[in-house]
Amino acid sequence: MLRKTTLLAGLVLLASCATVPITGRRQLSLVSGSEMNSLATTQYRTFITENKLSNNSAEAAMVKRVGERIQHAVEQYVAQNNMQGQLDGYQWEFNLVDNKEVNAWCMPGGKVVVYTGILPLTRDENGLAVVLGHEISHAVARHGAERMSDQLVAQGLSTALSTALSQNPTATKSLFMQAVGVGSQVGMLKFSRTQESEADHLGLIFMAMAGYDPKGALPFWQRMAAQNQSSTPEFLSDHPADATRIADIERLLPEAQKYYKPR
Repeated sequence: MLRKTTLLAGLVLLASCATVPITGRRQLSLVSGSEMNSLATTQYRTFITENKLSNNSAEAAMVKRVGERIQHAVEQYVAQNNMQGQLDGYQWEFNLVDNKEVNAWCMPGGKVVVYTGILPLTRDENGLAVVLGHEISHAVARHGAERMSDQLVAQGLSTALSTALSQNPTATKSLFMQAVGVGSQVGMLKFSRTQESEADHLGLIFMAMAGYDPKGALPFWQRMAAQNQSSTPEFLSDHPADATRIADIERLLPEAQKYYKPR
């Protein structure tokens, strides 16, 4: 009976897979896009209510402008590759929060927040495009849903997200915020090494399609490396070592440059 149950569970997990755009990686997906988007909308509204938006109109306008250009590039890419379902339920929003943390994130459904603390590192629109391309790619690649799925399985809860919410809403909402990289400093580095590298890859292409020079990713991540000043060995880290990330971006630049048309 145990073997039969284990086999059935394995078949369920095998059937519950999705494919990441561009990279083609298969990922576990026990949580639907509509469930993630609904929860994201609720949590985003709470976050915006509880945090101060920047009153710097020029910087806020820049975040919205760059975000919308990345948004249109993503929409163009999925349309050209018959992947429109990847953006089902998306209702994009871009906000700049007055906070000194070096942080930015994108919830499922296109709910984006940039912290003012990261702007000295982005320096200009092109640098900001690196950040937004990367963060939006986490959402487009459904990394949050993948992490939620992994956590539900790890806790023996191979069940619907709605069931987990009804049984333990506080813990499940906390798990969601962690899954989408919200709630701690440098949220940009909250995902796994595979997911971080994937977001770098997709982000370069999306920013290039939006008319931003992907070569700008190198100096930005070099500035981030100086900011991090971490001595944690890569094999103990949840994200790529700075030198590895920069080398990988250099390797990916020729592909991204093919999409780049200056505006």
